[in-house]
Amino acid sequence: MGLDNPLHVALLVILLLLVFGARRLPEIGRSLGSGMREFKDSVTGATPSLTQTTTQQQPAPPVAQPVPQPVAQPVAQPVAQPIGGQAPAQPVAAPVEPAPAPVEPAHQG
Repeated sequence: MGLDNPLHVALLVILLLLVFGARRLPEIGRSLGSGMREFKDSVTGATPSLTQTTTQQQPAPPVAQPVPQPVAQPVAQPVAQPIGGQAPAQPVAAPVEPAPAPVEPAHQG
């Protein structure tokens, strides 16, 4: 009189569907499964929450990339014509300054 006969299993499933309904049956199965899992873990002494927290690692913070600075180009300034009508022999150009070096982000450690 065990559950080895397929007819007994079918009768048990029909009886469960009539008593609990099709909507509650998956919830009951999930709660029974989690209860059995907790019981097994308590008997073996394993704690899944402790092992899950130690295996998870924090993601590394993103490293800031240096932004390339535009290079200053020399610009010729317009020269006013002297009153006498003669232009100077050399055009006057603005002084050129070197571009600043890129700043590296500070390492946090």
